[in-house]
Amino acid sequence: MNRGLPALAAMAAVGLFVAGCDSATPVPEPTPVAVVDPAPPEFTEITTPPQSEDDCDAEASLRPGPLPRPGAMPAGSPMAAIVARGRVRVGVDQNTYLFGFRNPSSGQLEGFDIDIAREIARALFGDPDKVELRSVTAAERLTSLRENKVDLIVRTFSATCQRRQEVDFSAVYYRAAQRILVPKNSGIRSEDDLGGKRVCVARGTTAPGPLFALPTRLTVLGVTNWTDCLAALQQGHVDAVSADDPILSGLIAQDRNLEVVGDAIGNGAYAVGVAKGNPDLVRFVNGVLERVRVDGTWQRIYDNRLSSLGPAQTPPAPRYTD
Repeated sequence: MNRGLPALAAMAAVGLFVAGCDSATPVPEPTPVAVVDPAPPEFTEITTPPQSEDDCDAEASLRPGPLPRPGAMPAGSPMAAIVARGRVRVGVDQNTYLFGFRNPSSGQLEGFDIDIAREIARALFGDPDKVELRSVTAAERLTSLRENKVDLIVRTFSATCQRRQEVDFSAVYYRAAQRILVPKNSGIRSEDDLGGKRVCVARGTTAPGPLFALPTRLTVLGVTNWTDCLAALQQGHVDAVSADDPILSGLIAQDRNLEVVGDAIGNGAYAVGVAKGNPDLVRFVNGVLERVRVDGTWQRIYDNRLSSLGPAQTPPAPRYTD
């Protein structure tokens, strides 16, 4: 038996395979694919300025009464109904770093507004964890209260005359200044350089108002959340973002290639939103905020959540009506 024949056959097969590879049809060049750089969802131009804010004292709120003992709310009051349910439902943000955001390590919602919401729960129940935090967009804040989806809104919610037509507000618990955020070396140094530029805001906020009031002509573009503005700026869909300074500081913490420029062009007065027709609940919330201001809790929350903004401001002085 010739044992060399299988070996020769194998070598011949290898030779044919190599020859086949050498004579194979060239692989075609890949077809170029355009880079996909989508705009944020619901990215649309805002063309109508908000109505004038000259027809009311937007920051005035009802004077607080004595705080009841936790768990022992007056019978028939909205606070008693909340206690009976076992949780206070609070509309908050989960996309605004420093004020209301989801911690990627713990998965928990954290921030200045979240801590204020927990203090209200503490006053109602004696337990800051008896709070149901419901994420709402800026544009959903009014409807969430009107439709009884939440009991309160604690979400960088500025008290304004226009909003007071639909909801009530507590006293102001935080003041902010609206400014401009741009990429470093953008050439934009102040609001005077915004002529012809595209500026991003979150829809349902007060940010468009000061932009429409500027003497320079610009394009205001609205998105759902402030993080959408960050993405739009990074992708070149807009030239700047305009929001309150703590919100912009939160965006800078996520992208160190950005900077705040120019002077303040507006201001925000954050208050707790309450559905119309609940004066007892407004007075209760104001009682909680009064305690938070006086006993040092406000300062502790600021130091814990907002120390990156610089030296702590003092808690805003409330303005009360009878």
